[in-house]
Amino acid sequence: MTVDHGKTTLVDQLLRQSGTIKQLSPTEQVLFTPISSAASNVTADSAIDNGFITRVMDSNDLERERGITILSKCTSINYNGYLINIVDTPGHADFGGEVERILSMVDGVALVVDATEGPMTQTRFVLSKALSCGLKTKPTESRPLVVLNKADRPTARPVQVESDLFDLFATLGATDEQADYPLLYASAKQGWAQDTPPKASANGTSSMDLVPSATDMSSLFSLILSHVPAPTHLDRTQPFSMLTVQIESDPYVGMLYLGRIHTGILTVGDTVWAIDAEGTKVGEGKVKKIYARKGLERIEKDAAGAGEIVSIAGIKNGGINITLVHAEGWGEESPKPLPSTPIDPPTISIFVHANDSPLAGQEGTKLTSQMIRDRIYKEAETNVALTVLPGPTSESLELRGRGVLHLGVLLETLRREGFELSVGPPKAIMIPDPDPSAPKGRMLEPIEECTVLVKEEYAGSVVQKLTMRKGEMLSYDADEDGWVKVVMDIPARGLIGYMAGEFKNDVHGQGTINHIFKAYEPYRGAIDTGRNGALISMAAGEPSGYAIAPLQARGTMFINPGGQGKAPFPSLPTSLLTETYNPAVYPGMVIGESSKSLDIYVNPCLKKQLTNIRSVNADEKIVLSSPRIMTLEEMLAYMGDDELVEITPANVRLRKVVLDPKKRMAAAKGPKKK
Repeated sequence: MTVDHGKTTLVDQLLRQSGTIKQLSPTEQVLFTPISSAASNVTADSAIDNGFITRVMDSNDLERERGITILSKCTSINYNGYLINIVDTPGHADFGGEVERILSMVDGVALVVDATEGPMTQTRFVLSKALSCGLKTKPTESRPLVVLNKADRPTARPVQVESDLFDLFATLGATDEQADYPLLYASAKQGWAQDTPPKASANGTSSMDLVPSATDMSSLFSLILSHVPAPTHLDRTQPFSMLTVQIESDPYVGMLYLGRIHTGILTVGDTVWAIDAEGTKVGEGKVKKIYARKGLERIEKDAAGAGEIVSIAGIKNGGINITLVHAEGWGEESPKPLPSTPIDPPTISIFVHANDSPLAGQEGTKLTSQMIRDRIYKEAETNVALTVLPGPTSESLELRGRGVLHLGVLLETLRREGFELSVGPPKAIMIPDPDPSAPKGRMLEPIEECTVLVKEEYAGSVVQKLTMRKGEMLSYDADEDGWVKVVMDIPARGLIGYMAGEFKNDVHGQGTINHIFKAYEPYRGAIDTGRNGALISMAAGEPSGYAIAPLQARGTMFINPGGQGKAPFPSLPTSLLTETYNPAVYPGMVIGESSKSLDIYVNPCLKKQLTNIRSVNADEKIVLSSPRIMTLEEMLAYMGDDELVEITPANVRLRKVVLDPKKRMAAAKGPKKK
């Protein structure tokens, strides 16, 4: 299960071909205007393919806009009289916590791998988790099944990918039974799966089109039914127990706790206790509603038994990794908590606090540190990979996550909810070396395994940049088509700035980079990213084209003149942008990158002086280059140690921590000697 290998599209086809979702008629397609809401799995930018809504599992607005899966989601289908529960998981390493928390609900894994790219770092991560969580200790027929997706592409190389997959299974310590996994070739986009590679077309043309023998997903359905065991090992005669893996909110019934029933039968009206990992009772309640999933719909049930994935309403003080049990029926023994999948530690941290810039309070509606604190702690209850700690001051918090993208999605969500906040630069989480024989004071830092797939002519530049950031090469493999696969170990802090945009420039858009946490290793030394100085505004007001034009020779600008261009976040509602987008600058705000290593103070607000003296020469035409507009994640990775990112509903600005240049220069010199 790897980035952009087609998991969500594959689930789309299973939902379609099982008849779970219907095909829209031509009239319905014309009239179809979905509304984005928390209770709907369809958002306004849904594409329609042959009458079907695509990517129906990606219900989050951010998922739709970015084209990625962020949250794990459950659904079910009926096929030939069998109920099949399906869990769609993210592919990005930053959202690995979503994969870890749902593994307790499944009895089998379909490993979806791109037939061209082959197994990547995230493939290794999810497969190792699937094997370690207990799937390999269950019946032998619960081996992972492998789907080589995008097998219809001319660039597909199934023989090499199969070899790489077998090596991966062997590296992870798979048993002989697990290494003998079933394999299917599929095209989720075209809607077919088969057990043999598609053959090249024999139409006499020079095209390299591959023609499949199958026309639907029946081979995959049959393999799931024969390969994944039914949950017969779960005992319905025991009292009810269920591990909560996800919390949902409903405006009518309140909090819903989702999980798979481990033992027993639950009915509406039962009294249920909530116990934590130590077995301590933390909450209770009477079951008001039981919901199951069928396609995109939530089906209400009166009772549910072991093996079913349900959402339960009516419990107070529940939470993630909390076990729900019947209050009675356990005999002399007290109810025991169910084991949960351990979560890998976070590797990146940032500090957040309320916005205190000169423009604070002009765009957002939620401004105080207490409101920010309450919202973040509420998020930590459901986001298992997020850790919240007190900050250096009473007004700040430290957020720890899996990566810049993981934390960036949280900050983007807060921004859209109307929050204003300031964020410090992301830092790798360092820990002291626990080895008693290690030198005193030695620190360990998180090391990432980085996999780069790039055209051969650009590989040298990428390897050089990663080596400068303390990376160590593990393998370098080139194929006949001119593509190179490079695997390197690199500190997490070395990837922060490089992945934000520099990588895309180095590979000219022809390459991908993926990474996954590997281990904590001794600190590898300082990294010089080579970033130039900043262009810092020394005036407050609205920037003008007259002032910006001569400043372009000093570096790259980050801003547009007032009243020109678009806001950097066109995904927001138009009403919000037109009402709150403010192009103003203030002293201490970073408005560009200098062409030199030192910071330069500039005035972008100068206006041309108008006089009543007539000029013989016509005014010179002002030509402005397009500014560099960075996304939230790019700005987080770009910022320096003495800078903050100011986040508001309509703007993301870069600024210095100390706005006053005199105080900043005095702080840089240090305290005066007596």
